[in-house]
Amino acid sequence: MATATMPRPLPVDVAAPERMRTPVFLARLLRGLLAKVGAMVVLALVVAATLAPSLAPYDPTEQALDRMLEPPGRQHLLGTDDLGRDLLSRLLYGARVSLVVGLLSVGISLVTGVAFGLVAGYRGGWLDEVIMRVMDGLLAFPALVLALAITAALGPSLRNAMLAIGIVGIPSFARLVRGQVLSLRAQEFVEAARAGGAGDGRIVLRHIVPGTLAPIIVHASLRVAFGVLAEAGLSFLGLGTQPPTPSWGAMLNTGREYLEMAPWLSIAPGAAIFLTTLSFNFLGDGLRDAADPRLRS
Repeated sequence: MATATMPRPLPVDVAAPERMRTPVFLARLLRGLLAKVGAMVVLALVVAATLAPSLAPYDPTEQALDRMLEPPGRQHLLGTDDLGRDLLSRLLYGARVSLVVGLLSVGISLVTGVAFGLVAGYRGGWLDEVIMRVMDGLLAFPALVLALAITAALGPSLRNAMLAIGIVGIPSFARLVRGQVLSLRAQEFVEAARAGGAGDGRIVLRHIVPGTLAPIIVHASLRVAFGVLAEAGLSFLGLGTQPPTPSWGAMLNTGREYLEMAPWLSIAPGAAIFLTTLSFNFLGDGLRDAADPRLRS
């Protein structure tokens, strides 16, 4: 008597979650009104900072003592400061300083924090405990106070301010990446890759790192806003950009002495700082919504 043979079950293909395509991601990013506004302002800021030598009507460091504290007019659209320097030109060149500090400080935080987070989350054990306790120690201090202390210890300069802001941002990236790695390393596609003979390096680079990119990008955009604000605060206190290099924070510090006589000295850099940080926050919120799979329609 012939026995019936049962069909073999089809092999289960265990793979990493599908990655979102760039055009789809951009379409979802620009779907919200605030994200559009933030992206346009950030793009305009980048263009203005890049083309500052061509757009600035005057040399930002050129002094004209016969034109001190001139109000906004046809010759000087935003007026002049206490040394007769054109405020619009200094505002455009100050945008370069703010963007460079914001982006490079976030780069320092991202590279270092992601490395610590990957090691702590994937290796675990005592190494995880040591790394995260150090991160907790850094988080115990208010971010701006810690940046002030580091800059004061290293000496006032733009480079030291950028380094201090970058160090302050490391713990947030490390904790974010560690949490993502702890969740991903227990997934089936990671177990399948390990069973297939893949080494730790390949698993981390091919299967775990891509799964952490979306939250890293979102967090990085928000940290740029903090970097711009922190640089302005340090320069306002005299620990960041040093004269005569234009800086929004230093311009704001100068303007506070002439609030009643020449309020435009404070309004222009204050508005620039406000719009920049708000736009990066809008852009970060849009990136978060576009990267969240629960919001897909």
